[in-house]
Amino acid sequence: MRRTPLALAFAATLALAACSPASEEAAPPADGTYGDTAAAPAAEAPETTVDREVQADPMDAVLAGDWRDPANSARDGFRHPRETLAFFGVGPSQAVVEISPGGGWYTEILAPLAQGKGRYVGIINDPAKSGNERAQQYYADANAKLREKLAARADVYGNATLVEIDPNAPVLGEPGSADVVLTFRNVHNWVMAGNEAAMFKSFFEVLRPGGVLGVVEHRAAAGKTLEEVKTSGYLPEDYVIGLATAAGFVLEEKSEINANPADTKDHPNGVWTLAPSNNHEEADKAKYAAIGESDRMTLRFVKPQAETAPAQ
Repeated sequence: MRRTPLALAFAATLALAACSPASEEAAPPADGTYGDTAAAPAAEAPETTVDREVQADPMDAVLAGDWRDPANSARDGFRHPRETLAFFGVGPSQAVVEISPGGGWYTEILAPLAQGKGRYVGIINDPAKSGNERAQQYYADANAKLREKLAARADVYGNATLVEIDPNAPVLGEPGSADVVLTFRNVHNWVMAGNEAAMFKSFFEVLRPGGVLGVVEHRAAAGKTLEEVKTSGYLPEDYVIGLATAAGFVLEEKSEINANPADTKDHPNGVWTLAPSNNHEEADKAKYAAIGESDRMTLRFVKPQAETAPAQ
């Protein structure tokens, strides 16, 4: 079986650990000598290339992977994947569920990171249960493209799984089977479809107690109500927090990793005016390019630990 660069890096880490001494270095005598020979401590060995590779963050290899679409990598400066996933506590040995991965922007990062000790599951809509004929065709095409992407690089995506769901009655997997559930820029779609409560309930059910729900979503201007922004792609932060807490989650922390103060949030075609959709007049290209992508909330929730039975 062909082993990926990421898998080789993990293997090198384990091999080095196996060769390392188990005990800590002894402290020098109080009188300043080093035993009967009074020898000075040995010079520290120079760092080798192997040492540097072993010590490297696995995320380095993933973000630099040749499987990533260059157009996707170019958006790292707007989406901050390293910082965002660190904030959510995502690591290579976890069971990660990504909701509605779309074209696979984050799949290109999450699935290779989980290759080996972890597990990646992408949740996609069953086209037959996704509304009108236009919506059904959209999801059929999107799902086919995502499957093609994964099949084209089985060496890095071979352990990834895609699961189709009914978005109005979602079941993401066995209860308590996931360590992390992640959703990037999807909540507004569920709000417009009216199935947002069902989706958040399904996140809670699939997570283990203590598991993390990570949410990145377009953030509406302060003071805006849901009805004012519902069709714009932006959502009030308090509303999104309310969806999660109503499902049973506890808000653990907020981050401004994906904030963009330049986003005025008053665009003619809502959030789709901005990159990467760029739904605007050609004459406004420079104006919207200067803004970049949307201002986004980044929220980490936790599923509370199960209550323990009282002592008898």
